[in-house]
Amino acid sequence: MTAPPSIRVCPVTPVLRDAVLGLHVQPEQDGFVSPPARTLPDAEQCPDSEPMAILLGDAVIGYYRIERSARSLTGRDADADALGLRSFQLDARWQGRGLGAIAMEALLADLAQRHPQARRMLLTVNCANTAALALYLRHGFIDSDELYHGGRSGPQHLLWRALP
Repeated sequence: MTAPPSIRVCPVTPVLRDAVLGLHVQPEQDGFVSPPARTLPDAEQCPDSEPMAILLGDAVIGYYRIERSARSLTGRDADADALGLRSFQLDARWQGRGLGAIAMEALLADLAQRHPQARRMLLTVNCANTAALALYLRHGFIDSDELYHGGRSGPQHLLWRALP
C-alpha cells in the first residue's frame, strides 16, 4: 500500500505568491470560487484575513483564506467568534486525485496549531457545488439548514464545524 501524498499548508509568502497567483480551477467551477489572482491581493490587504497555500512537496497546488471572524462571510454578529473559511481550492491540474481530502485534513491540523482558541469554523458553499459540499460534510462540517444569499452565483449552504 502506498503512503498518502505529503500535503502541508502554510501562509502565502513572497516566495510562494507567484505560484498561488497562477492557480486556476476547472472552467465549470469558476462560478463557485474566485481565482487567487482576484482574492489574494484582497487577503493581503485585510488584517483579519490569512492567505494560505496548499503544498504537495514544494509545489503549490491550492489556496484558501482563513478569516479571523466568520462575520465577514455571513454578516451576522453571532458568527464573530468563529473562524471563516473562504476560497478553498485545488488547481485544476491536481483535482480528481483525492488531494482535496488530504488538504482539508492539513488545514484542520494547522488551525489547531495556529488558532488553538478557536472553537468553530464556518463556510459557505454554493448549492450547486455538490463535490465541495460532499468534501466538507465528510470532514465534520454540518449543514446549518440556512441558506446564505449573498453569493455571486446563487444561494449557498452555510456550514459549520466544531474545532478541537
